[in-house]
Amino acid sequence: MLRYLHALTLFSSISVSFAASADQWQSRSIYQLLTDRFAVRNNAGAPCNTSDQKMCGGSWIGITEHLDYIQNMGFDAIWISPVVENIDDKTPYGEPYHGYWTKNISSLNPHFGKPDDLKTLSSAVHNRSMYLMVDVVVNHFASVPSHPGANISSLNDFDLTNLSPFSSSSDFHPFCWIEDYSNQTRAEQCWLGDKNLALVDINTEDPKVVTTMNTWISSLVKDYNIDGIRIDAAKHIRKDFWPDFVKAAGVFSIGEIYDKNVSFVKDYTEVMDSVLDFPSFFALSAAFSSTNGSFSDLLEVSTASQQSYKRGVSGTGSFLENHDLPRFQSQTGDLALIKNAMTWPFVTDAIPILYYGQEQGYQGAKDPDNREALWLSGYVTENKTLVSLVKSLNAARKSAISLNSSFLTTPMTFISQENNQAIAISKPPLLALLTNVGQSGTASWNVPGVFDANQALVDVLTCNQYVVPSDANMTVSSSDGSPKVFMPATVADQVCEHEEKNIARKRRYGNKALLTIKAEWETFGITLLFMLSGWFF
Repeated sequence: MLRYLHALTLFSSISVSFAASADQWQSRSIYQLLTDRFAVRNNAGAPCNTSDQKMCGGSWIGITEHLDYIQNMGFDAIWISPVVENIDDKTPYGEPYHGYWTKNISSLNPHFGKPDDLKTLSSAVHNRSMYLMVDVVVNHFASVPSHPGANISSLNDFDLTNLSPFSSSSDFHPFCWIEDYSNQTRAEQCWLGDKNLALVDINTEDPKVVTTMNTWISSLVKDYNIDGIRIDAAKHIRKDFWPDFVKAAGVFSIGEIYDKNVSFVKDYTEVMDSVLDFPSFFALSAAFSSTNGSFSDLLEVSTASQQSYKRGVSGTGSFLENHDLPRFQSQTGDLALIKNAMTWPFVTDAIPILYYGQEQGYQGAKDPDNREALWLSGYVTENKTLVSLVKSLNAARKSAISLNSSFLTTPMTFISQENNQAIAISKPPLLALLTNVGQSGTASWNVPGVFDANQALVDVLTCNQYVVPSDANMTVSSSDGSPKVFMPATVADQVCEHEEKNIARKRRYGNKALLTIKAEWETFGITLLFMLSGWFF
């Protein structure tokens, strides 16, 4: 018996960790969440009014308890809020529930949990063969002026002694607001924020500061087995700072370069692993937010990104929503437009990123309304159109990766369409057909020579079958403006068969269907434990 218990302890303590590279991250799909707003411990279901801008109680343990929700949608990576301690001052902008108002990089945010809670989350993520990405703020610390609302003239207007490890005026750039964002020198040397809450700009030219930051990120990654970092406000620090910082982290890095222009963003792909593709985001949002959107602008930006970024679009982060911008569904309620826009990140060359709540139809506009508590949705997944869409897209992408060994490295191509409200994207074995005619419109596509004559295909979003004509010239239409994603039936059937089996299982067992994949893996684990225990006798 003692030997059995020993085997049990050994098995339960196994935790896989990853030192994930850019190439490894490229096959992943990321679920972005705000720690304070995703899940509370033990499903406490605390009230949360976004307009109050106060802590709502979300935590690392809460995330750990709801990883099933994320993984069951097909995501294999999560991106969480910054983890370090924030200021606790009262501000006109509420409390730092978001995690971006740094006070002490050497200490974790106690509102999110204890160090062991973050380690538990990391282990739980890795035990599912998922990746953990942590947001990091390098550009600045947060500080409330000694006289909030009064004009600021210098660093003497702040009490820096409560900041750590930087608390001397020499650790920060001299005071000046960024008034001209097109002036890159001022964007890097001056401050974000305002006279009520300043984001005090760190002096990243000081060698001692640089060494401290590099040592900190190295320790943070190692202490909590972090697989990737998302770098906040990366364009506000000189470019030649980043290579050593990224090297010190030793894991995949993706930077926030908030700009519409590919010509500006491209330079940052030379100094870090990847960037969030903001130029494509702005064009994507504009293209699908109404039936008058421009596809030509989207195709132009996407082509420029392919040609200009160091690795092309491959490995960049493609997204439709994030925590800083109005949710897409605050701009349109047209379900067809929403589905088409959500499909784009999953069928292009980039790493797809989905901002939490998008799958639940959240409609919050600008900050803070776009930072709703997800537990208010009840984490319902049944009969949720957008949840089903995301599941199908993730499954299709994974199947494509499995079928085509060069899927991730072969650039997508756009197939020209006469209809200016239609896009055809070929990324074998995927063919995505998108439109912005809306749910009351009809769209058509003509796609010659992508698939073989008489080849059987399946639209993985509906599981409807299609046979390529004998001349290999596909003509496809959509009567309700919905997107279509075709794959060879030999692979797509596996995606659709999985969905059909789940439906059949639920019909057969009713509420007992909750005991599905998780129970099967638990049964396998128990069986394995007994086998292991036998080896000790």
